[in-house]
Amino acid sequence: QVQLVESGGGLVQPGGSLRLSCAASGSSFTIYAMAWYRQAPGKQRELVATITRGSSTNYADSVKGRFTISRDNAKNTVYLQMNSLKPEDTAVYYCYAYIGATMASAKDYWGQGTQVTVAS
Repeated sequence: QVQLVESGGGLVQPGGSLRLSCAASGSSFTIYAMAWYRQAPGKQRELVATITRGSSTNYADSVKGRFTISRDNAKNTVYLQMNSLKPEDTAVYYCYAYIGATMASAKDYWGQGTQVTVAS
């Protein structure tokens, strides 16, 4: 049974930084794509950043130059370094991973979400 456990959310002032982590637990699997999504109150969940197993990355325009996604395949962990945070970054942030014994058998997995609040 695969689980994604997130950590690192909290309250930060505008201009500040936070680092989110998401670790996958379980055994006998390969983590293919990983990503971070976020959902603000009253809004749809949106993609923030993605990273492939080979560490190719993509970002939403709203976070380019401020957020950095990275992963440690040995630790089955994905990170999101968030700098120059703005009030509009306030949301619940969700970790996503595409995991399976093989690519053909891989499935979508989600973390439980971690609250990020940017306010003075």
